[in-house]
Amino acid sequence: MRRVRVLVGKPGLDGHDRGARVVASALRDAGMEVIYTGLRASPEGIVKTAIEEAVDVIGLSVLSGAHEPIAEKVIALLKKEELKVPIVMGGVIPPEDRVRLKELGVAAVFGQEAKLEEIVAAVRQLASTST
Repeated sequence: MRRVRVLVGKPGLDGHDRGARVVASALRDAGMEVIYTGLRASPEGIVKTAIEEAVDVIGLSVLSGAHEPIAEKVIALLKKEELKVPIVMGGVIPPEDRVRLKELGVAAVFGQEAKLEEIVAAVRQLASTST
């Protein structure tokens, strides 16, 4: 059985990646293979890596407040490539913005209050329905 492959992307200009690294570690501890882009990844680079690595889920960590335009760009690039990979987003995302992100096509949104277990469970569930 193939391990779930998750791309953890850190798009935008903020330079804080502690949360992304904690989530990446939790996903690895849960038996998933994690590809981490590092800081300041572009939407284009994230989608290119998702294609090259044949990932099952893309996780985006955004703290800068640019979560909506980043989600729009990544989703548009995935559609252009005809790639159907679920996206989860986390970071500093106000509750009132979470509905809009889901309307755009983000499968799940996690704020700072999210528990690692719920993120792992959501990623596992999304990976099982995307393959």
